[in-house]
Amino acid sequence: MTQATRSNFVKPQATKPVCNRIAVVFDFDDTLAPDSFDALIESLGWTVSEFRQQRVRPLMDDGWDAVAARFYSLIDESNRRPADNRITKEYLIQFGQSLQPFDGVSEMFDRLHRRVHDLNPSIELEFYIITGGFEEVVSHTSIAPYLTKMWGCKFHFNERDEIAFIKRSISHTEKTRYLMQIASGSDNVEENGRSFAYRDVPEEELHVPLAQMIYVGDGASDIPCFSVLNDEGGITIGVYKSRTAEEWTQQIQVSESQRVINLAPADYQEDSELMQSLTLAIESLCKQISLRQLSVSE
Repeated sequence: MTQATRSNFVKPQATKPVCNRIAVVFDFDDTLAPDSFDALIESLGWTVSEFRQQRVRPLMDDGWDAVAARFYSLIDESNRRPADNRITKEYLIQFGQSLQPFDGVSEMFDRLHRRVHDLNPSIELEFYIITGGFEEVVSHTSIAPYLTKMWGCKFHFNERDEIAFIKRSISHTEKTRYLMQIASGSDNVEENGRSFAYRDVPEEELHVPLAQMIYVGDGASDIPCFSVLNDEGGITIGVYKSRTAEEWTQQIQVSESQRVINLAPADYQEDSELMQSLTLAIESLCKQISLRQLSVSE
């Protein structure tokens, strides 16, 4: 092909549009930090096993949803306490500030940001949390400033700022709705009763495609998100804390479509298997985006 012919050649629009953004989405309890419900119970002077057996289990045996049972048991515990010792918004804030993440979590965000910058400075890296834990707690932990956005269960507080009712609950399947909210970039994916239909939206209009998301979770509540991202070409990573990898697989009982790309201990220190997994996942997505950028620029 001569130089003149090459200059008049127009490349057909067969390549995918470029989104220079990667989203890493985490569960929180037993993924980034110890179970916040259990830790909160202990802070109130209970042993976890006694509280779950005496307060939560009877509700669930009576047909209560697990999230609603946890909320009600805490509200009931607060109401039984003297007026000056109830569970308030300020108590949850202080508890969140005292909750320590797993080893290496606080440093992980900067490590991954630096790796992305080294590979391709034009790529944006965002971090999110979708949790069935309490948002009032998680939003006041030391890692909250690193997050683009987070969603969790929320309390309604009475006029004395005491916990009074459920304001928002997030079930296993509802977690996937927030994946779609990240993809859309909208704060109201169901405004006016309309659901966000991911596959009906052109990729160039998405905030971040599901194929450019990494989801990290520890158990059964994360299976719907594992399944959605596996179907759409995203990356899923499972973590375990007290169990072995074999015990995790046996207890969670994932199907073929719900399998994770890797399963590692919940250790985010620099040389850990989990940190290596996250870094490789980030590198893979960066290279895919760079390849698309090269195709568009030619």
